[in-house]
Amino acid sequence: MNAVLIALLALPLLGAALMLAPIGDRQALRLGATVTGGTLLLAVALAAGFDHGDPGRMQAVTDVSWIPALDVRLHLGTDGISLPLLVLTALLTFLCALYSVKKLPAGPGGRAFTGLLLLLETGMLATFAVLDLVLFFLAFEIVLIPMYFLVSRWGSGKKTAAANRFILYTLLGSAVMLLGFLLIGVKAGTFDMVKLADAHGAGLSHTTQLVAALAVLVGLAVKAPAWPLHSWLPDAHTAAPTVGSVLLAGVMLKMGTYGLVRVLLPVVPDGTATFAPYLGAFAAVGIVYGSLACLALARAGAKGDLKRLIAYSSVGHMGFVLLGIASLTPTGLNGALFANIAHGLITGLLFFVVGAVKDRYGTADLDTLSGATGAALYGRAPRIGALLAFAAVASLGLPGLAGFWGELLAMYGAFDPAAGLSRPAFVTYMVLAGLGTLLTAGYLLIVVKRVCMGDPKQPAPVAELPDLQAHEAVSWTPLAALTLLAGLWPALLLGLSDPAVKHLLGGG
Repeated sequence: MNAVLIALLALPLLGAALMLAPIGDRQALRLGATVTGGTLLLAVALAAGFDHGDPGRMQAVTDVSWIPALDVRLHLGTDGISLPLLVLTALLTFLCALYSVKKLPAGPGGRAFTGLLLLLETGMLATFAVLDLVLFFLAFEIVLIPMYFLVSRWGSGKKTAAANRFILYTLLGSAVMLLGFLLIGVKAGTFDMVKLADAHGAGLSHTTQLVAALAVLVGLAVKAPAWPLHSWLPDAHTAAPTVGSVLLAGVMLKMGTYGLVRVLLPVVPDGTATFAPYLGAFAAVGIVYGSLACLALARAGAKGDLKRLIAYSSVGHMGFVLLGIASLTPTGLNGALFANIAHGLITGLLFFVVGAVKDRYGTADLDTLSGATGAALYGRAPRIGALLAFAAVASLGLPGLAGFWGELLAMYGAFDPAAGLSRPAFVTYMVLAGLGTLLTAGYLLIVVKRVCMGDPKQPAPVAELPDLQAHEAVSWTPLAALTLLAGLWPALLLGLSDPAVKHLLGGG
C-alpha cells in the first residue's frame, strides 16, 4: 500500500509538470480532469486496502532518509485521522477539475489554471500524508502559491488585494509555526512526528512545550481560521473563482485543524493543555461572531454578498472544530474530525451552487438577487433551488445530514472536558456554541427564503435562468450524496477516527 500512497502524491505533481508542455487549453483541462480522476481512484484504492480493524496504526508507511545532516526523513503514512482527509481532497479536486472543463473561469488560460490546480492538489495531499515536521511545513507552504494565483488571476472584484492579504496572513502564520517546529526538533532531537507523538512530550521541558505550543497554535490558527485571525478569509472567498472557493473552504481550512490534532496535541501535551481554555474561548467567540456577521449580511438592504456570507459561516463552523479540539477529550476530537469532513462536503456544495447562481445572474449580491419578492429559484430553476436549500439545511445541522454529528459531539466534549480543564468555562463555551447553532439556523433560513422563494413572474435581473446543467449535476451530486450518507451512517467516519484519536491522546 505504500506504493499507492507514493503514487497518490506523485500523479498530480507529474500532471502539473505536463502542463509545461505546449498543449491547448481545452486539452489541458481534459488532461487535468483525467489526472485528478486517477488520483481519486488511487485514494479510493488506499481506503479499500486500509486495515479498518486497526485504524490507530500508521499504514502504507514509507520512511527513508532525505536530508541526513538535519535528520529529515521522507516519512509518509496514513491512519484513521488522515485517510478521510486524503479521500476528501482527491474527491473535491476531481470535481473541481471536472467542473472547470465546461466552466473555466475568465483568466489567462486553461493550461496555467490546470497546472496550478494540480500543484495545489499535490500540496494538500502531502500535508495529510507526511510524518516529518519539516516536510509538513513544506507541504503546508506549497499550497499558498497556486491558491494566490488562482485568486489573483482568475478571481473577480478586488482580487489582487484579496490575494495579497491571503498570502501575507498565511506566510506570517507559517513563519511563526516554523519557529515552533524548529524548537521542538532541536530540543527533542528529531522531526519525526510519529516518534514525537509516541514520546508524548517526554524530553521537552514545560517551558519548551509552552513556547512551541504557542508558536504552532498561532500558525495553525491562521489557516483554520480561528477568530480573530480570520479576516483574510472573507475577502479571499469573495474574490476567488468558484473552484478556488470550494478547495479553500473544503480542504485548505482543514490543514490548520489537522495540524492541531496531529502535531499540537500529542507532541506538546502540557503546552496544549495550558492554552486549551483560551483556544476554547476564541472558538466560542468565533462561532457567535461568524453567525452574527452572516445575519448582518443576510438582512434586506445590507448589500450582502452570498459568497462572503458563506465565508463568514465557515468561521463559525470551524469554531466548532476548534472547540472540540480544545476539550482534549476523545469525544470532542472525534466531533472535530467529523465536522472537518462534513464542512468540506457541505460548504463545497454551497460554493458550487452559489457560484452557479452568480454566473447566471452576474452577481452574488443578495439584494440584487432577491429584489422585492425573492429570487424565486424554486420557480425559475427548481433543481438548483432544491440543492441550495439542501446544502443550507445540512449546514445548519439538521439531524440526518452530515452537519449534525460533528457539532453535537464537539459541544458534548465541551460539556465534559478533559481533567485539569475548567468545566464551568467549557460549559459556558458550549452554551455560546448552542446559541451559535440557533443563529446559524436563522441566517441560513433567511438566505433560503430570499434566494429560493418568491414570485417567479416578478421582474428578474435576467430574463432566462437555465436550471441544473449536466456538468453541474455530475460535479455536485457526489457531495450531496455523501452529505446524506455521513449523516445517516456516522460510524463510517467515527469508526476510523476514534481508535486513532485515543492512540494520539494516550501517546501509546
